[in-house]
Amino acid sequence: MRKSMIPSDPDREATRAASSAVDAWLDLEALAQIEVTSEEPTNPVEGALSPGDDRGWRAGHAGQQTIRILFDRPVNVRRVRLVFIEPEATRTQEFVLRWSADGGRSLRDLVRQQWNFSPTGALREVEDYRFDLSGVTTLELSIVPDVSGGPARASLAQWQVA
Repeated sequence: MRKSMIPSDPDREATRAASSAVDAWLDLEALAQIEVTSEEPTNPVEGALSPGDDRGWRAGHAGQQTIRILFDRPVNVRRVRLVFIEPEATRTQEFVLRWSADGGRSLRDLVRQQWNFSPTGALREVEDYRFDLSGVTTLELSIVPDVSGGPARASLAQWQVA
């Protein structure tokens, strides 16, 4: 076998390092206020937003739910990662992710997505989006846990913003 070492490309390494720095997850606890329509006491919203907290968030009642991140100061958003887990019920969930640069007075849709959960297969939905948003003051996640109107409660395992 013949082999040789490939020299490192300093420009490529610098780009990779800069990309990692840009994608550093924001400390939402320090940078924002959170609003939520409801939450189960054992699964509060910080369970989905705080690093290292694996409780996730679960709604206190069935039906459409909203979680808002209200930033203390405008931020740039480059990436949003959402993780939903449903191990028990077969259902079709829809969520809409919106943003605002004016304190939430006007919200613009970023993503509208449906997902079919099934205990025999699709238990987990992971969405990882790249954006180039400047001056973000509000991010809003609206979840319809069952588009057929069933008694499902919304849940969110993780929401990260970079």
